Amino acid sequence: MISPPSGARVYLVTAPCDMRKGINGLAGQVQSVLKADPYSGALFLFRGKAGDQLKVLAWDGTGMCLFIKKLEQGRFIWPPIVEGRLQLTAGQLALLLEGIDWRRTVAPPETRRPEIA
Repeated sequence: MISPPSGARVYLVTAPCDMRKGINGLAGQVQSVLKADPYSGALFLFRGKAGDQLKVLAWDGTGMCLFIKKLEQGRFIWPPIVEGRLQLTAGQLALLLEGIDWRRTVAPPETRRPEIA
C-alpha cells in the first residue's frame, strides 16, 4: 500500500460520491462542492453510498493521481453524512485504508481471501 507522508493534508469528503467519476469529475467536485484547489497537494477522499469503495485524489506535482480501494468485506468507517469536508491526519488515513475504525482504533475481524472470480 502507498502511504502518505506524515505531514500530508487529508480531507474526507463527507457526502456520498458517484463512484463512476474519474479524475476530472472528482477534481471538479473538489472545486465546486468543497471550494478547494485539487492541485494543492492535499489528498481528497471520496466514498460511495455502499461504503465498500474509496477513491483518493491527489496532485503529486507532475500529474493528478487517483487511487481506488475496494474492501472485500465490511465498509469504510465514515463520519455522519453532512455537506463539506473533514480533515484527517496521515495516521488516521492509514487506519481508514486498512478498514480499521480510525475514530476508536479497533481492528476489524480478519478478512478471508476471496475465491477466484
